[in-house]
Amino acid sequence: MMMRGGGGMRGGMPGKGPRYEHKPINKKATLARLLKYMLHFKWLLFLALVLTILSNTFAMVGPKLSGSAIDCIAAEGGVDFAGVRHFALLMLLFYLISSLLSYLLQILMVHISRRVTLRMRKDLFARLADMSVGYIDSHSIGDLISRIFYDTDTINTSLSSDVVHVMASSITIVLSMAMMLSISPMLVLVFVVTIPVSMLLTAFITKHTQPLFRIRSRKMGELNDFSEEMISGMKTLKAYNQEENTLVSLDALNEEVVTSYYKSEYYSSITGPSVNFVNNLSMTLISMFGALMYMMGNISLGNISSFVQYSRRFSGPINEIANIYGELQSALAAADRVFTLLDEPLEPADAENAHELTQVQGNVVMENVSFGYEKGKTVLKNLSFQARSGALIAIVGPTGAGKTTLINLLMRFYDIESGRIMVDGQSVDEVTRASLRRAYSMVLQDTWLFSGTIFDNIAYAKPGATREEVEAVAKAAKIHNYIMSLPEGYDTVITDDGANISKGQKQLLTIARAMLVDAHMLILDEATSNVDTRTEVQIQQAMRRLMQDKTCFVVAHRLSTIKHADLILVVKDGNVIERGTHKELMKQGGFYRELYDAQFS
Repeated sequence: MMMRGGGGMRGGMPGKGPRYEHKPINKKATLARLLKYMLHFKWLLFLALVLTILSNTFAMVGPKLSGSAIDCIAAEGGVDFAGVRHFALLMLLFYLISSLLSYLLQILMVHISRRVTLRMRKDLFARLADMSVGYIDSHSIGDLISRIFYDTDTINTSLSSDVVHVMASSITIVLSMAMMLSISPMLVLVFVVTIPVSMLLTAFITKHTQPLFRIRSRKMGELNDFSEEMISGMKTLKAYNQEENTLVSLDALNEEVVTSYYKSEYYSSITGPSVNFVNNLSMTLISMFGALMYMMGNISLGNISSFVQYSRRFSGPINEIANIYGELQSALAAADRVFTLLDEPLEPADAENAHELTQVQGNVVMENVSFGYEKGKTVLKNLSFQARSGALIAIVGPTGAGKTTLINLLMRFYDIESGRIMVDGQSVDEVTRASLRRAYSMVLQDTWLFSGTIFDNIAYAKPGATREEVEAVAKAAKIHNYIMSLPEGYDTVITDDGANISKGQKQLLTIARAMLVDAHMLILDEATSNVDTRTEVQIQQAMRRLMQDKTCFVVAHRLSTIKHADLILVVKDGNVIERGTHKELMKQGGFYRELYDAQFS
């Protein structure tokens, strides 16, 4: 069976997987933070509140007018048709105005919810951009995407519809109670019994269903993560004939998602019918006691009719809130997941006295550097080397030796545990991360292209780059002729992360992009693994011409391409066990010689 991602180590880094602490939802804190987002649009919310009050006020007059019309029918001396017509026309006018205001309110709340969701997603992306690479490496991408899109969509739906219903229902309840008190305080005593019963039922059901919605959101994130991994690895999946086994795994995970949805919806759906039963009980009691009061002459027939209508308006919103309470819980669970991500720690701030790294020469020194991704698991141990300005430093070694880790430390994607790294005699801790990373250009084995033209993808590294500059680096990267063979040339649109071009061509484009950066240091992490040896040698030669007086770090497996390196660092088990030029290392007859002979024996 094909194994799901999430375990083991990836290139020396911890495996990805959800690592969030699934603590109970703090409803008050979550609601307060949601309200804080909404208060960014406080004037629109104030307008929504005004519309809600006006809409419900006009609607509340209807039952009173209805009762007056009934009293006109039951008037002494016969039916007062003029009075009936007058009150009926007023009812029609008031209900029309109420409906129009309600429609405007709905449109306004959709607008507010979209603005809130837009701001929330922007904050999430900004937060992720400010987090460390280590955080992204150690968390499920599918779960992060689920929080950014699925959870914010759930919040958006709730804000645009459920919040409107809750606001309107709350005002309706208050106004209905006021109107019933004005008609007959005695009949209102019925609700002294029924309201507490409704509240106790709702609280009991909520206590047992709320955790189910959090589980539901988490399971959806796991399904997204699994789907992303399987779709991105579809070629491998087919190559190993794992379609059936993958479907079995998907069915199991999908079943968990469906079950979590069913349980959350099933148990939360009990709330509505339970509250509705209590409301119907209150209607029965009102009808019974109202009839007795009418027989004793304590209330008119019209007032009984009005009171019954107000009691329905009073009970209806309670029932409606109970029915949508499950959706509100789902929104709270989604909001809690969003806020949990927003509360994750950012990349450590630069030191207070950190300054910009300027006039970079490219002299890099590592002194007794030790580092591990997890406590107690050291990947690099007391590593030391010196790279002079303009030198080509090659880093070789077996898989898992720590080559990519070394690159991560140079870029300060991770902070070292001990020792120090210096650039031009300055400790990297004393300069800003942004200026340090600007001093490097980087090409990774895992190429990244975005949907856009070839020109845009190359010029991405240097906004405002001219066509001549882009063509120059494309020629140096040996990709210009291929680009010109395309019908649209540099205006050819790349789609779906470069799915319409080969891996080798994608790497050449990313190499051209790196060449365009006016950086003083270059990092190539297995950057030419998808091109043939001859093209790789040509690219290295072109880079040497373009990167004169600039320091280059190259992680390579094909040792034939680094023979001209000024310094080769042989890394094994987190240590630099050999160093020197190709000729020097071959003469030593050590581990490097073994690697070389293994490739060319």
